[in-house]
Amino acid sequence: MSTLTAPFAGNLHTEWIKLRSLRSTWYTVAGLFVVGLGMTVLSMSAAGNEWASATAAERAAWDPTARSLMTFIVAQLIISVLGILIVTSEFATGLIQTSLTGTPRRHRLLAAKLVVTVAVAAVAGLGLMLAAFGIGQAMLAAQDVPSAALGDPGVLSALAAGGIYLSAIALLAAALGAIIRATAGALATMVGIVFLVPALAGLVPSGLQGIFHYWPTLGATAALTTVPDPAHPHPWLNLGGMCLGIAAVVAVAFVVFRRRDI
Repeated sequence: MSTLTAPFAGNLHTEWIKLRSLRSTWYTVAGLFVVGLGMTVLSMSAAGNEWASATAAERAAWDPTARSLMTFIVAQLIISVLGILIVTSEFATGLIQTSLTGTPRRHRLLAAKLVVTVAVAAVAGLGLMLAAFGIGQAMLAAQDVPSAALGDPGVLSALAAGGIYLSAIALLAAALGAIIRATAGALATMVGIVFLVPALAGLVPSGLQGIFHYWPTLGATAALTTVPDPAHPHPWLNLGGMCLGIAAVVAVAFVVFRRRDI
């Protein structure tokens, strides 16, 4: 059977082999856990003092699960690098020509890359969320601060939301990589999306504020909590809205990838 008519599973297998053969893949995944868990340790180290000086209202809003999952702030940037490199590494080396020769159906090649991206990001993202939760709650308990357990209401859903969020961010990064075709450009765009735009959200006219209910780092992360937030009464809708927006970017990536010469 020729590569042209080979089943999609063959493309997935090929992309997985490419991904795992790159040192940058393992360096990025290792960095995700080292930096992500390091941030968890740093943020939790002062929890005891914060709890001791907290007001009654602050204690009522205390969310030990959300505190341990704040590692998503740095993790989303690192996992973006992984998503971008899955696509742009071949453009940088010129191997994209070989890949297109082997898989002339461009939509199938890009789909395989995106599926592999989501699969790897889902495993790594959920693994990071579980590890951050375990370390964070252990540190809270050691400081005699209220902590959470996996069986507590909303905890598993928050962990799952964290894994979904990071997977979606990786997918967005890979789609931008296909559109921009350059690692630096795609990464700069991701930095703007997850850091710069949220920082400037307060400057946006009130008529456009609604978009931030579904924006990465802002409303889309409301599902990573267990204590209800009046500003986001339906957090999974916020996360779902972000995913729909990312789906639109992915659609653009398919159109661009099919129409360009390379």
